[in-house]
Amino acid sequence: MSKEQHITSIGGQAVMEGVMMRGPYKTTVAVRKPDGEIERKVEENGTKTRGRFFRMPIVRGCVNFIDSLVIGMKALMYSAEFVDIEGDGEESESKLDRWLEDKFGDRIKDIVIYFSIAVSLVFSIALFMILPTFLTKGAEKIGSLLPQLSAVTDSHLFTSLFEGIVRMAIFLGYMALVSQMKDIKRVFEYHGAEHKTIACYEAGEELTVENIKKFTRFHPRCGTSFLLFVMVVSIILFALLPRVDMVILRVLMRLALLPAVAGISYELIKWAGRSKSKCVTWMSKPGLWLQKLTTREPDVSQIEVAIASMEPCIPENKEDDRW
Repeated sequence: MSKEQHITSIGGQAVMEGVMMRGPYKTTVAVRKPDGEIERKVEENGTKTRGRFFRMPIVRGCVNFIDSLVIGMKALMYSAEFVDIEGDGEESESKLDRWLEDKFGDRIKDIVIYFSIAVSLVFSIALFMILPTFLTKGAEKIGSLLPQLSAVTDSHLFTSLFEGIVRMAIFLGYMALVSQMKDIKRVFEYHGAEHKTIACYEAGEELTVENIKKFTRFHPRCGTSFLLFVMVVSIILFALLPRVDMVILRVLMRLALLPAVAGISYELIKWAGRSKSKCVTWMSKPGLWLQKLTTREPDVSQIEVAIASMEPCIPENKEDDRW
């Protein structure tokens, strides 16, 4: 492989004791089994095509966001299912599990995946959208009781800034808290292995453990950076909304803007992944700083898993692998 800088379209995520990589034609999940062997599942992406509307800027971001949720959840469930089989055996299967399998058959996995995605979205909306809105409304009520503060809390600028600060504080606090969990630390090590492997490939280096070790675990196209863009974009877009007193109406207006928030954030992360300008470098730094929480330096065995996941996703023709 020649040492030519190449911005790949291949991306992925960490799963339980493994890494998922998705390329132009194939998606691979590689998991380290308890006995040390690497289990690898390679699937063709298929030839699904979309109309011109769904490929438009902003719109494609919403579509890709949903795709990423589904694919990522499937990979996570595959790794979790494998670990459960190795660790607990079939004796751990509950009566509910058996009933669900008898009732829904092979469809049970799809049902669980979409149910899990729905629960995750509801939780995220409640934590990062609804809670900040209610807290802001509470601050406005407190301010209205204090004459010296009422002029400030009654302004639209206060509402926008206070809600944005609360949302960002909740997000950063949540990330910091989750990063301290023991099991999550292992996932974040695989996350680091994923980033370093992609960076090695983009630099045109051969995918070996020694080569990959040299590269940074921080990457501008990381999902962590995407989430930070979502936070910032939401603050800006929500500030453009007219101020209303009804909290429920405020929440509904913000929910209506979520597709635009996701779409714009996708375009920004896509731009950040391609461009090397000083403006983009500066814009990407907060996301890279945040990756200090969501990635950790991997060990040799974790890098080997990332390589096993990456290799089947690399197309023979580099022209087919453009970000």
